[in-house]
Amino acid sequence: MAADATVKVEGERPGGPAGPVTLVIFGASGDLTKRKLLPALYALAHDRLLPERFAIIGFARREKTSEAFRDEMRADVEQFSRLRPVRAEVWDRLARGLYYVTGPFEDSAGYERLRDLLQERERDNGAGRNRVYYLATPPEAYPVIVGRLGAAGLVTEAWDGPDEDAPGAGWSRIIVEKPFGRDLDTARALNADLHRVFRERQVYRIDHYLGKETVQNILTFRFGNSIFEPLWNRRYVDHVQLLVGEDLGVESRGGYYDSAGAMRDMVQNHMLQLLSLVAMEPPATFEADAVRDEKVKVLRAIRPIPVEPDQDRTVRGQYVSGLLRGKKIAAYADEPGVGEETSTETYAALRLEIDNWRWAGVPFYLRTGKALPKRVTEVTIQYRRPPLRLFEHAPHPGHQPGDEIEPNRLTLRIQPDEGISLRVGLKPPGPRISLVPARLGFAYHETFGAEPAEAYERLLLDCMLGDATLFIRRDEVETAWALVTPVLEAWAAAGRTGLTYYPAGSWGPKEADRFIQADGREWVNP
Repeated sequence: MAADATVKVEGERPGGPAGPVTLVIFGASGDLTKRKLLPALYALAHDRLLPERFAIIGFARREKTSEAFRDEMRADVEQFSRLRPVRAEVWDRLARGLYYVTGPFEDSAGYERLRDLLQERERDNGAGRNRVYYLATPPEAYPVIVGRLGAAGLVTEAWDGPDEDAPGAGWSRIIVEKPFGRDLDTARALNADLHRVFRERQVYRIDHYLGKETVQNILTFRFGNSIFEPLWNRRYVDHVQLLVGEDLGVESRGGYYDSAGAMRDMVQNHMLQLLSLVAMEPPATFEADAVRDEKVKVLRAIRPIPVEPDQDRTVRGQYVSGLLRGKKIAAYADEPGVGEETSTETYAALRLEIDNWRWAGVPFYLRTGKALPKRVTEVTIQYRRPPLRLFEHAPHPGHQPGDEIEPNRLTLRIQPDEGISLRVGLKPPGPRISLVPARLGFAYHETFGAEPAEAYERLLLDCMLGDATLFIRRDEVETAWALVTPVLEAWAAAGRTGLTYYPAGSWGPKEADRFIQADGREWVNP
């Protein structure tokens, strides 16, 4: 699996939209816009993937002029772009279409100003009304903004106007940031609010994990290589582990995180999306609905998670004070914005089972936490051991003679150091016939000669192109919430009862180790 030479693939991404597009960013004065969205748009402009006639309109409460907005965004791109230094000619080309509208989200007058500006820019562009609305705002603003867009006539083609795909008609799409609700009921309510104005095919629910090149590599690795897919089932796989670790505490986000927790923040969205890509059946075609149909089938096949105290299928933990990279980290309960009697989990581990022909009997272990030793996201497929021990297991550091032969493991590293590795058993030099584990590996930057593009670059471009493959459909959201909502309700009812603790800088509570060891398995720590 090691690469023999660097592969050059510059310019291999899909081309930009043929027609003009106006992107309206609600919440344009926030962190998401300056850290992710504008740097991503600059990168797309740099690679000439944006349409020639492209405009960005920022919409936020804070008073400022379009000129001030351009100056602020230039400084943010210089600080956060992956392409530095910023090229003046690229920025100037992007900045010519950069505008700002001031207004509270609930004030109809702001949407009238937005409509006037949109019509002016679209008239100057001399083409149809192609618009993307991006909700980079707190979730409570979503229904307000959507309702005001509908009332202002900015999404009329969703109902009684010309078909959005008809020539010259123009189209409207909306990108919605997570969280998509707090539980099943609120997710359904949010979807109902969206569908009062937008059709489902116009709604792009964004999960930036799905825009990562290495996440997409899960599909290409599985379905583009005949060597692995025949082994991707219960006959050969012992179990699967998904790990999302963060090497920071909650820092300044204590107020938000205390109302969310690890289950809402990571498991319900990112981790279940990863699981569905790992476990799904091959789609009939690589088109948006075909791929998403298979993902939904996996989520619906997951056995409901028992919430009774005697059913050991989950562990929740909370970090206490400890050392992380040599620095003292305060306990979660002592972080600013966190409630005194908090029972919010900063760590969650689950054992899931998929009741279908491919995966019956294969456990999927999900684990995520804050204040862990490393920032890492990876998927580990552990294969069954050989049925007969033919060779001696040679001792090596950490192992003793007579230990079990270590199983083959396929690891898909999402971040950092994106790549794929396979652990196999090989004979070491010497007269004895024995086995030691060896690792075959592929590193993304070594093979392709560059770091992968930021996720928001791919996702923004896909939305403008009308490709929803990497976005989340309504039934995906609601099926995922249906799985985790009973667990969240049981944890809320239990309060601190059953909550475990772990020191910052460790891999989680000891109860989580016992949780997986009860199945005769161990966590795979990077």
